[in-house]
Amino acid sequence: MTRRKRGRAAMAAIDQINVTPLLDLTFILLIVFMISMPLMEYGTKINPPEMNSDQLPLDNVKSVSITETGTIVFGKEPVTREQLVEKLKALKATDPKTELLLRADGSRKYDDVISLMALIRSAGFADVVLVTQAESK
Repeated sequence: MTRRKRGRAAMAAIDQINVTPLLDLTFILLIVFMISMPLMEYGTKINPPEMNSDQLPLDNVKSVSITETGTIVFGKEPVTREQLVEKLKALKATDPKTELLLRADGSRKYDDVISLMALIRSAGFADVVLVTQAESK
């Protein structure tokens, strides 16, 4: 009978788990991640306009550019957004295999380039080649 009492007493000591070390570990990991996440966010320096890529196609190509001041140029003539859509629709109707190159000044906002791409897409051109400068080494 003494064995039974000893077994129950030993079991009573095990029925509670000490979570203090687990909480300490959790808080330490939380602090480490809180300190390291801002450093990881700004650790990568990028410059999107420069990129090595394949050679540009040379035949059956038209270009659309957006200058530093926001002027849209189709070929070599400045156009408005409405004129650009009309010219692109006419170009797509006459020559559907034409490839379109989009050139944007590096100082333009990302939103400007995306809105111009959406405008080009609404004119019927699904594939647009983004032109970048070669990376400086």
